[in-house]
Amino acid sequence: MNFIKILFFLISFQMVSETNFEKAEKLFQQEKYNQAKVLFESYLKANPNNYKAIEYLGDIAGHQKKWDEAIKDYEILKKQFPKTANYYYKYGGALGMKAKSVNKFKALGMIDEVEKSFLTAAKLDSKHIDSRWALVMLYIELPGIVGGSENKAQKYADELMNLSKVDGYLSKGYIDEYFNRYDKAEIDYTKAHEIGNSKTTFQKLYNLYLNKIKDKTKAKKLKEQFEK
Repeated sequence: MNFIKILFFLISFQMVSETNFEKAEKLFQQEKYNQAKVLFESYLKANPNNYKAIEYLGDIAGHQKKWDEAIKDYEILKKQFPKTANYYYKYGGALGMKAKSVNKFKALGMIDEVEKSFLTAAKLDSKHIDSRWALVMLYIELPGIVGGSENKAQKYADELMNLSKVDGYLSKGYIDEYFNRYDKAEIDYTKAHEIGNSKTTFQKLYNLYLNKIKDKTKAKKLKEQFEK
């Protein structure tokens, strides 16, 4: 009889834990990060090997710009799952954001690890779009003296083109816009918008017209067409 009671207690405890996890997921999806964090942390105490909960906590830390916490969580995941590209991508992203928040001298010491993480993610998954986007942006924003290179950025923009025409044109437009080649950027963003016709593609082309080319007429026309 005592055994049955213990078994019933354990099953009930597990059901409560699962319910808390589901509640935490819903709160996360509703962007109620503080509330979700409390539940995920509580769940993790009872289920210390639940790596999905650790990932959620890392994502929450990222949303809250608590980069050290995010780095710690993602580092656990990439060590536990060394063949999972997305964990390297998330780790590199958190590390890169921290690098942007510290002084330049300290940031320089972090760049190699950021690059290595994105490259590992891209190597592990030949179809991982986010890591290739991250490499495009990294190589464009970095000074040449520490590894920045348009050629390197274009390489991953080409890979994006093979994976997704929309992402390919958007990434090439991003590169052209960065170097003030607005005519080329307009062509790239227009092609991306013709294919994707999404809020993202609209916003890229609209912002280019309004803020870079300074053509309010084109911006207004594009907005009217998109809103239809």
